[in-house]
Amino acid sequence: MKPYSESCDQNRDAILAILRKLFADKTHILEIGSGTGQHAVYFAQHLPHLIWQCSDQLAYHEGINQWLDEAKLDNTRPPIALNVSTDNWPEINNDAVFSANAVHIMSWENVKDFIRNAGRALPNKGLLVLYGPFNYNKQYTSESNARFDQWLKQQNPASGIRDFEAIDGLAKEAGLVLREDIAMPANNRILCWIKDV
Repeated sequence: MKPYSESCDQNRDAILAILRKLFADKTHILEIGSGTGQHAVYFAQHLPHLIWQCSDQLAYHEGINQWLDEAKLDNTRPPIALNVSTDNWPEINNDAVFSANAVHIMSWENVKDFIRNAGRALPNKGLLVLYGPFNYNKQYTSESNARFDQWLKQQNPASGIRDFEAIDGLAKEAGLVLREDIAMPANNRILCWIKDV
């Protein structure tokens, strides 16, 4: 049975509406943390001008491939095994990096490596786009996010909702400039940086 995430179905249309604009002139997307593969299939189906490259830990590849194989889309690529903390990211000529609901699951050291390596992997004018909950000025934006953060830390003390200012600081160090900070349903955000070198 294919893996399934209800939240992917709940947030996909809101995210798609933003990605249509952000990725209008892009061609090759590297998704970090493809998870079930649902987002990859849905976004690739509705954005046929993009090549969508999945990536995740090997444990998730079977499920991702089930979604890709069933959809039979010409513009998706089988998942690659990618550890965000490995300096040798594959050469795939992506002009955008997208990740949904991943940085609050990673450890902070992984987040730092992710942003740094994404900056290296992107060409000039390439985009880094993150979706998920974020804190501002070290404050939760809602009670539900506070509860979610507590739950995350119970699962793994190294995880948790990240502070926007800290992420933006990492992005600046990686040569990325904030372009968009977009409010999304259910107290989430889409953050978009552009590489400016």
